[in-house]
Amino acid sequence: MLLTGAAGFIGFHVAAGLAARGHEVTGIDHLGEPFRRLKQARLDALSASIRFIRDDVTDPERVAGIVHDAAPAIVIHLAARAGVRDSLSAPFAYLRANELGHLCVLEAMRRHAPDARLIYASSSAVYGVRHVGLFREDDRVDEPASLYAATKRGNELASSAYARLFGLRQIGLRLFTVYGEWGRPDMAVWSFADAVLNGREATLYDGGAARRDFTDIRDVIAAVTAIVERPDTGHPEVPHRIYNVCGGASTSVAELLAMIERACGRRAAVRVRPSPPGDTPFTAGDSARLRADYGITTSSDVAGGVERFVAWLRNAPEAMRAAHDE
Repeated sequence: MLLTGAAGFIGFHVAAGLAARGHEVTGIDHLGEPFRRLKQARLDALSASIRFIRDDVTDPERVAGIVHDAAPAIVIHLAARAGVRDSLSAPFAYLRANELGHLCVLEAMRRHAPDARLIYASSSAVYGVRHVGLFREDDRVDEPASLYAATKRGNELASSAYARLFGLRQIGLRLFTVYGEWGRPDMAVWSFADAVLNGREATLYDGGAARRDFTDIRDVIAAVTAIVERPDTGHPEVPHRIYNVCGGASTSVAELLAMIERACGRRAAVRVRPSPPGDTPFTAGDSARLRADYGITTSSDVAGGVERFVAWLRNAPEAMRAAHDE
């Protein structure tokens, strides 16, 4: 199978998890910004497990050539520019990576692997600004709060069109706030733990009032693995189906910081700032569809996940060096 974004946080874990189960994985990544050195460190850790192609999924002919030569039965498309805040300062980079990259994969599969299945990453950001209630896949998602969210909703719409026009079989995964080992240093779990462990200030936006459905990377691996290994589960008559991948609970950022303080055994120095534009105040996902179709029960044990992450971070010098060298 082909897996794009293999050196990214989620791509790295999915590649490692599938390879450990005996799947042959060819990973694709251009190892570009941001976090170039961290991506290389992840790739180094993967080197014995997968075949790797360094290439850019926004080049339509290059992607078409790779798909043609590989003739994959499954493509897992995780390559993207992630994060709401950076999309404000680099809008064209987000449009190119997310919209053009997704289209290149769709076109390559239509032309050279029309019978293959596509599993791709969307985002909880598509749900926009909400303050209460569980987010469900059938909710309206037509008011994105950021360009990043708009690109991810654009991916879903493009996939719906290709499913309808060409019968391309696809599953979109609306990933909530994923955390875990080898994560992204700009996300709260890593940035808070790093700050507390090293005596630096942690930036707390709006006093930590925002609430997030923090989702363990192990649940993402489980969801992708189930979809890969059980192709006839779910709704085979529906060529494009979307699933939430979430913990199923909502934790405030202030509560998250308190969990990290307990796991680190020390208090944080905190700097409070207003929430940046595009940040949403609340996310909470309903994973009933994923559970019904694939039997995946996700974990809402954020405190336990934080303890595992802090233990990893204390003993991850290569990842820490890579992150701080950016």
